[in-house]
Amino acid sequence: MELLKSYVEKTSFLRLVGRYSSAVQAMTEIPLHEEVHVLFLDIQMPELNGLEFSRMVSPETRIIFTTAFGQYALDSYKVNALDYLLKPISYVDFLQSVNKAVQWYELKQKADNGVDADEADDCIYVKSDYKLLRIALDRILYIEGLKDYIKIHVEDEPKAILSLISMKAMEEKLPSSRFIRVHRSFIVQKSKIKVLDRGRIVFGKEYIPISDSYKQELQIYLNSHSV
Repeated sequence: MELLKSYVEKTSFLRLVGRYSSAVQAMTEIPLHEEVHVLFLDIQMPELNGLEFSRMVSPETRIIFTTAFGQYALDSYKVNALDYLLKPISYVDFLQSVNKAVQWYELKQKADNGVDADEADDCIYVKSDYKLLRIALDRILYIEGLKDYIKIHVEDEPKAILSLISMKAMEEKLPSSRFIRVHRSFIVQKSKIKVLDRGRIVFGKEYIPISDSYKQELQIYLNSHSV
């Protein structure tokens, strides 16, 4: 439990809302939280095993089973689990499972809004100089956060687009499948990362720093796309 807690705390887009050693305690307290998006659930628990408990969880909550016993894998998918992690759990495996949950919620949100997934991922609208601008996502290189506003750096544009929005709000607008935060002041488009030089991402003459707190998430992405 402490290991998973540490993984959650080091992952920028996750927030721990509770942890429980008892299924009965979890049944009592989980409904108090307005939204529980992901639930890490051990199969072997006192009073009620994880498979039985999962049937009582809201279908809106994605369940990731954690266990030291591989023989439960098939049963876990019968209760519509999102993933199944065998102990000891590495941070790489943890992050891959969490990213599955993120992608599931993004697709669900688009479906609920009646928006085609490809269309929804095509562009964003931002306010700039009293105008509402449509920006194609595939043209964004990176976003730079300043004190009270952000700069959106776009391909083939001599000047960045300025907008009075926080980095956190901008990060929430962008699909995590395409963008990654590498520093408290920088979000980059994954597919635009072409050159890394001494711990920095290079965009032409600009060098984007990679901070220690975001380095591991970026490294996992790079490793998964390396040959």
